[in-house]
Amino acid sequence: MKLSINKEALLNLLSKTQNIVEKRNTMPVLINVLLEATGSELKIFATDLEVSLTDAVSAGIDQEGKVAVSAKNLFDIVKELPEGEIHLTKKDNNWLELTQNKSRFNIVGIGAEEYPVFPTFSTNEFLEVSSDILKEMIEKTIYSVSNDETRYHLNGVYFENQGNESNTYRMVSTDGHRLSLVDRIPTKGNSAKNSSGVIIPRKGLNEIRKMLDVSADLSFAIEGSQLIVKNDNTILMVRLIEGKYPNYSQLIPQNLKQKATVSKDEMLSCLKRVSLLSNQKSKGITLNFHNGSMEISSNNPELGDAKEEIEVNYAGEELKIGFNAKYLMDVLNSINDDTVDIELNDQLSPALIRPSHDPDYRCVIMPMRL
Repeated sequence: MKLSINKEALLNLLSKTQNIVEKRNTMPVLINVLLEATGSELKIFATDLEVSLTDAVSAGIDQEGKVAVSAKNLFDIVKELPEGEIHLTKKDNNWLELTQNKSRFNIVGIGAEEYPVFPTFSTNEFLEVSSDILKEMIEKTIYSVSNDETRYHLNGVYFENQGNESNTYRMVSTDGHRLSLVDRIPTKGNSAKNSSGVIIPRKGLNEIRKMLDVSADLSFAIEGSQLIVKNDNTILMVRLIEGKYPNYSQLIPQNLKQKATVSKDEMLSCLKRVSLLSNQKSKGITLNFHNGSMEISSNNPELGDAKEEIEVNYAGEELKIGFNAKYLMDVLNSINDDTVDIELNDQLSPALIRPSHDPDYRCVIMPMRL
């Protein structure tokens, strides 16, 4: 393998792999990327066996071939080199020689045959998606995905086609303490024939979100246990989480008696200040609703206490309820509306929070005993 390639093109290619390669060293081979020089392009492959990415960029290929090398080492070296052309040569011992002007690096590599077999797909049933809408759906749900690996089926976002004529899709996530649900129409044209839901792992969603940051045109398909996302030369394959997602509709409270409407920005900035003196682990704060006002307070014997009052549109009974401040702030940060509605029953029941002008986004937060 022998080729020349522009530094910027190579750096862009390598940067896409940095969060995919395995860092926990469960399989040492997975810290590598596979480089393949073929035709007039350099192809790259990266996988952690859950998320896999392949991409390609134009290069001057003098000799075809392939080799696997450390993704981080190669990226770090290329990043520090000046702009210009870089030459890559595979040595007989599977080392990769990188040269530019008077710089020369030799990176230990391994034979391509030791790299895992890359997943493939055969489907042609790809759906075009609106990047802005899909990105919004991810950002409105990814923060409440569970980190508890013993509840593996909650370690991702549930994605399903609602099966209606408007092509509405739903994303749901929950960690048992909170739930986020958003309905949108992310696809252009017809929706998928298969309306059964799938669970997309958090890491896969983060990589999809990065693709959405740089591309306005994406398409996706589901084949077997894989979600395939592609644009131009980039193909991302995500292994879906197996298991049954819980009946999330049972977790959404109905017929709530009390409702407060509050300025999102005012409540968010108040929570940031008051939570500074809350318990640093539980982040517990208290909301005390009165006629026309809401008092937000925290108390920590080791740090002190804080209290602020803001105006709200509330005419119900006086109600005092505790929440994790971080959970509230995560919800508020994900809302684009100027005002939010907080619906409640009592201090022991979950709260329903949603944008005042967007009924298709709902968040549920369980209260805390304070």
